[in-house]
Amino acid sequence: MEYAERLFVPLRWWVQATMLVATFWLALVVAVPPVAAFSIIAVIAALVAAGFLRYGAIRVQVTDGELRAGRAHLPLGYVGTVTPLDKEQTRLLAGRDANARAYLAMRPYVKRSVRIDVNDPQDPTPYWLVSTRRPKQLAAALAR
Repeated sequence: MEYAERLFVPLRWWVQATMLVATFWLALVVAVPPVAAFSIIAVIAALVAAGFLRYGAIRVQVTDGELRAGRAHLPLGYVGTVTPLDKEQTRLLAGRDANARAYLAMRPYVKRSVRIDVNDPQDPTPYWLVSTRRPKQLAAALAR
């Protein structure tokens, strides 16, 4: 494996979710019987945790001759220019300067990314924009 990274939801999101669940618990514990309140809160907490784990479980890998970002994969033979982007460049390319046909493997809690141009005449996707905490290392792995 040349490069591997797993993006997780940050701790502050978990803290905020805990406060949200606590708010629901407080509202429910005074309105319904305790057993029902705790049951409902357990379901809400489980849904929030499952959502965070599923949403945050994106993997970015360069291995076995291909780039994998989430569920998508791109053979390295079709990788064109690779550009590591800082916070401001990422914000612009994911927003104002975005191409609607681009593949975005973005997470809002990761501020940096890598732009990977796609050199496949059969693929209408002009580039991939992939969130990463280590854009220079990912770009280097793709350049090898």
